[in-house]
Amino acid sequence: MSDTTYAPDGVSAPTTPVVSVSPIALAAPDRGQDLHLRVTAPTNGHHLPVVVLSHGMTLTMDDYAPLAGFWAARGFVVVQPTHLDSSGLSPDDPRTPLIWRIRVQDLTLVLDRLDAVEAGVPGLAGRVDHDRVAVAGHSWGAQTASALVGARVVDADGTPGESMGDSRVKAAVLLSLPGTGGTDLSPLAAQYFPFMSPDFAELKTPSLVVAGDHDRSPLTVRGPDWFTDGYRLGPGATDLLTLFGAEHGLGGIQGANDTRTTDESPERVALVQQATLAYLRTALDLDGAAWPRARRSLAEAGEPLGRIDSK
Repeated sequence: MSDTTYAPDGVSAPTTPVVSVSPIALAAPDRGQDLHLRVTAPTNGHHLPVVVLSHGMTLTMDDYAPLAGFWAARGFVVVQPTHLDSSGLSPDDPRTPLIWRIRVQDLTLVLDRLDAVEAGVPGLAGRVDHDRVAVAGHSWGAQTASALVGARVVDADGTPGESMGDSRVKAAVLLSLPGTGGTDLSPLAAQYFPFMSPDFAELKTPSLVVAGDHDRSPLTVRGPDWFTDGYRLGPGATDLLTLFGAEHGLGGIQGANDTRTTDESPERVALVQQATLAYLRTALDLDGAAWPRARRSLAEAGEPLGRIDSK
């Protein structure tokens, strides 16, 4: 490719050594058990922006190393909670019907206790910029993250539920974001995941949606375009990165240990790394030229791995 923004080695900005600490426990009495976190952060620098990263179904804080490590090496503090679905809650656990809501509350708790999160990493306290916070997520984690930037879950009567948006969040990266519910859900999803019925009308915080054009999900009767609904319907979702040939794992962003990746591609992972970094740097007012430069670079590539659309 013609620009180092998408170089195969992933180098687009000066890097710094990182430290990754886990588990950091936050007390959460209403949750039934402490919230455990992994924090990956640069070993130097100040005024560091934050990304709270929500994992996909049954994954943990130990996944998504290709993203967490990449962002941290380029100046971000990445906080990864382990949600309750990782512990294999039984269907009759009273928390199970509310697990989608508890997931969102996990992210909110991280923001509420950011000082404690900092204190859990030696040398990090006082180096974090609490005014530059983004959320990110993959798959179910993308739906979780989207709630903090304005998306709502549609109730059984068809009306959008309460907002769980958080004004502390300034931007979002939504990877393989599930689309609208109702008749778009498969019988499987309608039975087991009725909360996958988002309303994006109030998603007004700047957000990047990333989707694979070969992502065919058993959760929907539609095709890969289902994963672009957030971009089409969310006013704040101003940008869409479509990866050519990518399936749900977007090339393997969960990491080498996740055998569910069906479209392994280091090149696609590098594109996701570089594009999301550029978007976050611009959306959080760190480098206004980063995202326009990334868009231009991909558009000018001779054999592009994807396409960026912007509203």
